[in-house]
Amino acid sequence: MRYPISIQTFATIRNGNYVYVDKTDLVYRLAQEHVCFLSRPRRFGKSLLISTLDAYFSGRRELFRGLKMEALEDKWDVYPVFRIDFAKGRFDLAGELEKVLEEYVSSWETIYGKSDIYITLSSRFQYVLEQAAARTGHQAVILIDEYDKPLLDVLEEDLENVNRSILKDFYGTFKAADASLRFVLLTGVTKFSQITVFSGFNQPNDISMDSRYDAICGITEDELYSVFGEAISEMASKLNYTVETMKAELKKQYDGYHFSNALLDVYNPFSIINAFNKMDIDNYWYKSGTPTYLVKLLEGHHVNMQKLTSRPYESQYFVDYRADAENPLAMLYQSGYLTIKGYDRHYGEYTLDYPNVEVRKGFVALMAEANKCCS
Repeated sequence: MRYPISIQTFATIRNGNYVYVDKTDLVYRLAQEHVCFLSRPRRFGKSLLISTLDAYFSGRRELFRGLKMEALEDKWDVYPVFRIDFAKGRFDLAGELEKVLEEYVSSWETIYGKSDIYITLSSRFQYVLEQAAARTGHQAVILIDEYDKPLLDVLEEDLENVNRSILKDFYGTFKAADASLRFVLLTGVTKFSQITVFSGFNQPNDISMDSRYDAICGITEDELYSVFGEAISEMASKLNYTVETMKAELKKQYDGYHFSNALLDVYNPFSIINAFNKMDIDNYWYKSGTPTYLVKLLEGHHVNMQKLTSRPYESQYFVDYRADAENPLAMLYQSGYLTIKGYDRHYGEYTLDYPNVEVRKGFVALMAEANKCCS
């Protein structure tokens, strides 16, 4: 098997014959929505999802041959796709967010035209969207990856309010240009409060805890065994385990994420792919990097994880981001250090805990790093 290490482009994976866990039935379902928001921990496949949607809405039928999408779609219309990736920006620098947005809007204006009447970024973007729909005969598609990075880069700094205001105004375009929009998806790690970034436009459909999309990012146990059965056997042989013991070790180390009250087990895709590529068990997710914003917020604080996980919560206590080191529940849940472990349907309450061994070890290392300044 060829493993797509550090590859987040759907076309590269398909053309390069890399192993691909077929999520295209869920992609098709998602594409029938209008304006959506999805939160998942870092390195969980959000960028690949964006890339897959880009290929679908761009009518690249050849990339979907042999996949579930092939039996679901028969039109393959080509839509004008507007894709924004905030991962590349350095938003702790004043003016960087405006610069990045200016580059995107200017590049689209060279394709769809520019009007001297409109001078703000949001009004120019709205004009481009309307022109794209008029010229192509198809409504526009907007795909935004890491929508929250311009805010996470500057948490608890003066620049946070500046960036927040810019994004609120820019995202407000979606409301004004609604008639020109076929589909909008914003992805990120965090869901900021509804009264801030998203208040400039109609509330997106938050699918982060929608059980229909539990498996749209990540790998389920059924997918693990059906797609990676040969790799599991090979790893078991190398590590001198039985196949069943190997499955148990992988489950203990990388499984345990739940994104809704359906409690569907989801494995960390980044760690699983790296484990099979190296044929070894290791803490790949944590070693891939620690979120700077998380370290900053936890500096000098001791987080009592036992206390946080010993009581039930209603969902509003952990689904909306709160940059509060004194009450870090939402921050730890959305960053992937905590996940849903139980649900009481009668009371509508959830219990949270570490997803797995890898994350538990990663959290200990995270707290050690956050408290270096106080040693």
